[in-house]
Amino acid sequence: MTDLSEDPLYIILRSKSDATRFQILVEVAENQPAVRQQEIAAKLGVTPQAVSEYIRELVEEGKVSSQGRGRYEVSREGIEWVLNHAEALETYARHVRRDIIHQVSVWTAIAKEPLRRGDTVGVYMQDGLLYAVKEERSAMGTVTMDADAGQDVGVSRLNGIIDHREGKVHVCKVPRVERGGSRKVREQDLLDVIAHVPVVGAVGLEAQVALDNAGRKADIFFGAREAVIEAAFHGLDCALIIVDEEFTDFLKRLESVGLAYAVHDLTVP
Repeated sequence: MTDLSEDPLYIILRSKSDATRFQILVEVAENQPAVRQQEIAAKLGVTPQAVSEYIRELVEEGKVSSQGRGRYEVSREGIEWVLNHAEALETYARHVRRDIIHQVSVWTAIAKEPLRRGDTVGVYMQDGLLYAVKEERSAMGTVTMDADAGQDVGVSRLNGIIDHREGKVHVCKVPRVERGGSRKVREQDLLDVIAHVPVVGAVGLEAQVALDNAGRKADIFFGAREAVIEAAFHGLDCALIIVDEEFTDFLKRLESVGLAYAVHDLTVP
């Protein structure tokens, strides 16, 4: 059985006190080093005295360091604590959106054939997109409007589980430029990985150039980490070419959301 005292989601939701500690750490991180406790108090709806006491506790715990005269900075430990709890909240929110809210909301799908308002349709996922068709599927709903084949259509009263698998993320590590950068990437190994995935992202210019050298443009560069995760949740296998200094944090991110992944070290020995 999971120890609730160690569960980030339980910790952050169990009381207003813990939620306030989380919010104050975020505010300190956003405004450091010049932290205005009165502004934080007004924003969070607590007293300045309460903010002062919370910050004192966070300093004692090593999550915040005091520079004197109202100057504070979030420590590495504090940053890791915030990220851990933020990821837990994001996972919970994803569960609410995917598993709870869809029971009462209207989903958007692509009509696979002409549909009419009131039709009962099956909803399924293909290549990361939702489709509606007049045949039985593991998830069934009701069409809210007329639509021709290929048009977007609303589907309400969705019941069942949309039949799809989550994609696998291939994480390909490349060295930073001071350790050789794209010049130290095994190009054939890179080509072998990206040949089998529809979505390729890059983190770091070294990764971008390595892909260019291999004759493949990255599908995603800015925001590639989260875009790859979102694509994998929609059933697409992905590859993220990422510089080594960002590599470990991204693996932790994948583990926090429960996605399957494979690691490929592309660095020339």
